[in-house]
Amino acid sequence: MFNNLSDALSNTFKTITGKSVLSENNIKEAMEQVRLALLSADVHYDTVNEFVGEVSRQCLGEKVLKSVKPSEQVVKVVHEELTRLMGTEEAEVNTSGNPAVIMMVGLHGAGKTTTCAKLAHFYKNQKKKVLLAACDVYRPAAIDQLEALGKDIQVPVFSDRSTPDVVQIAQNAMNTAKSEGHDLVILDMAGRLQIDEDMVQELIRVKERFNPGEILLTADSALGQEAVSVATHFDQALNISGIVLTKLDGDARGGAALSMRKVTGKPIKFITSGEKVSDLEKFRPEGMASRILGMGDIVQLVREAEMHIEEEESARIEEKMRKNTFDLDDFVGQLSMLKKMGGFGRILDFIPGGKAMKDMVNFDEKQVGKIEAMISSMTAKEKQEPEIINMSRRNRIAKGAGAEAADVSQLLKRFQMAREMMGKVTRGEQAFVPGVPGMSATRAKAPTKDDKKKKKKQQKAARKKNRRK
Repeated sequence: MFNNLSDALSNTFKTITGKSVLSENNIKEAMEQVRLALLSADVHYDTVNEFVGEVSRQCLGEKVLKSVKPSEQVVKVVHEELTRLMGTEEAEVNTSGNPAVIMMVGLHGAGKTTTCAKLAHFYKNQKKKVLLAACDVYRPAAIDQLEALGKDIQVPVFSDRSTPDVVQIAQNAMNTAKSEGHDLVILDMAGRLQIDEDMVQELIRVKERFNPGEILLTADSALGQEAVSVATHFDQALNISGIVLTKLDGDARGGAALSMRKVTGKPIKFITSGEKVSDLEKFRPEGMASRILGMGDIVQLVREAEMHIEEEESARIEEKMRKNTFDLDDFVGQLSMLKKMGGFGRILDFIPGGKAMKDMVNFDEKQVGKIEAMISSMTAKEKQEPEIINMSRRNRIAKGAGAEAADVSQLLKRFQMAREMMGKVTRGEQAFVPGVPGMSATRAKAPTKDDKKKKKKQQKAARKKNRRK
């Protein structure tokens, strides 16, 4: 997400590292690089000029505090202005009503139908009873697609192939929702290859009949400034309430996210960054600005964790790490949890400095299956006491998992590194993330000298035991 823009901005900040004062010349040079980075990301030209002008004005002549580097001051101003550009506050989503109605509009190819399912999944996890309504009568495949998605996420889908009257279909869906006690109806309206008068009039009729709490435009971020133009036209016709920006995990340059609020005056309310139904999140301008600048987004990480991790499981794992009994069974469980949260790479996107960690670790998500196979080939005792796994055991485990002994050695090394890192977190020696197993806000006391002696004694005994085997 925004990798090219992030790299360009990071390189720009390096050019003023070591400066003792933020002079007009070094600010001008840095801002010219920022301008080029934003234009390359397909940010709207007028938005770029206003942004660069405001950052320059705030930075120019600021004295560099002894404890703060000039580049850090510039990053602070850029972060504040990026946040302001995208809306400052997280936009509220109106889900009031009996039932509440969200009307989804957009062009073909933007991912509207898939986004409807993602929204349904999102609100289902918030304990709302959701009904999806298939209102695209012009593309039968869209109805089939929504029904299949609804089945996958266990959310009912209302459809009626017997009539082309979209208003009547929506009315029947509303009647069904009221009779079955649904809290929220999501209307998947027909898309078009381009905005035309027939489509606009149909959407206006549905809007006037049902007065939806939200009219959300699904906009493809890969279109860059074109997505902003599409949003402007839809807003003029329907007075949309917000935007769902899709496909931010692809090769999108990111300009739409930075330009959308400024040009249209309407907030981005959700973003999608993957194909899974869980790959949708509420848009936080401050968090997105932080991610663009490589500062992570801890708030969103906590939200992701709360969605995928049971509180009891989190407490159990944390307790095992405190007692240094975290074993390979627990390790593979954590890998499964990371897969649910979108994978190791996606988690690193939320952690400050995560991009650099990702480059160093170079973790291949495809290796998770091999890791699971190797751990499955171990005995219960080996999983609990990996220190006993000598070379003969490694060869046996590798053979059972269709791997090499070197792969088993690498797994054990990674496990040990993970256990040590998590141990530091629970002891308060490293940054923590509330809600994530092993990264809880509850901190244990730092180990005493006796604790360290005891640990060394245990490790020595394990090595002796290993040699005997």
